[in-house]
Amino acid sequence: MTARTQASSPARVDFPALGTTATLLVTDPDALPDAEEILRTELRAVDLTCSRFRPDSELTRVNLGAGVPTTVSAPFADALRAALRAARITGGAVDPTVGSAVIALGYDRTFASVRPDDARPVPVARPAPGWRAVRWDPRTRRLCLPARTRLDLGATAKALTSDRAARRAASATGCGVLVGLGGDLAVAGTAPEGGWRIALAEDHAQPVTEPGPAVAVTGGALATSGIRVRAWRRGGRTLHHIVDPATGEPAAAVWRTVTVAAATCVDANTASTAAVVLGERAVPWLRSTGLPARLVGLDGTVVRLGGWPPDFPATGLGGAR
Repeated sequence: MTARTQASSPARVDFPALGTTATLLVTDPDALPDAEEILRTELRAVDLTCSRFRPDSELTRVNLGAGVPTTVSAPFADALRAALRAARITGGAVDPTVGSAVIALGYDRTFASVRPDDARPVPVARPAPGWRAVRWDPRTRRLCLPARTRLDLGATAKALTSDRAARRAASATGCGVLVGLGGDLAVAGTAPEGGWRIALAEDHAQPVTEPGPAVAVTGGALATSGIRVRAWRRGGRTLHHIVDPATGEPAAAVWRTVTVAAATCVDANTASTAAVVLGERAVPWLRSTGLPARLVGLDGTVVRLGGWPPDFPATGLGGAR
């Protein structure tokens, strides 16, 4: 997803981060340098804390120490709490213990380095150990993973970073702020007149060559999860990065994309990811949450829930995680 405004354009900067694109918009152009520094600080922190691909990250250390109790940092604790809460409220559909399953499928390096067509067979899938097996004391920040368990905090940690950076930047600058990290988008402060106009598309990095659907956002967050962008082939199969914890396999291909609006990006991302995993069960589950959602089936059929508005056209860039 990418934001564009209907009125005068705000100041904007885009740059690569966390294997995706970071987008920052502010309603006061003079505030852009300070807001950008806040965003970059948050991105450096989450990368050092939660990256699966850095040998010096705290997540790497925690995963290598599975089976042995350890004390984690406060930032790691915040990311873990968000991930465990996501697992709890989705009944395990979004589960941070899928790390080993994701690696087994071939997503064991940054996505840009994943082999697009790997001839090796896909290993036999195994269910994730499950979030309930994680021993965690939030008071002391003591954590013990089951042996041979790897955490993957990527989705909720990225959304948490969008939330935190938007809030911090708006508080520091006193202006309206939008932060987008791939498909995870959070806004804070006073939105521009008419709201932030968000174009919806499958890939945030590709330009939209013709008018497509868009929504106007004045507060809260949006998140889009999809199965088309981060996909590759292995052993003659097409795989994607959203894993069903119950099987250890990529979630069944029912929805091309799911976009959800919520008060926070963490909640929006949790719901959109859960919907992809739940497949045919996503519609009744999303209805039970009351969150506005837009689901696009494999054939392009659009399902709108929770008061999601009819599509109106937008031009420019758009995208989904």
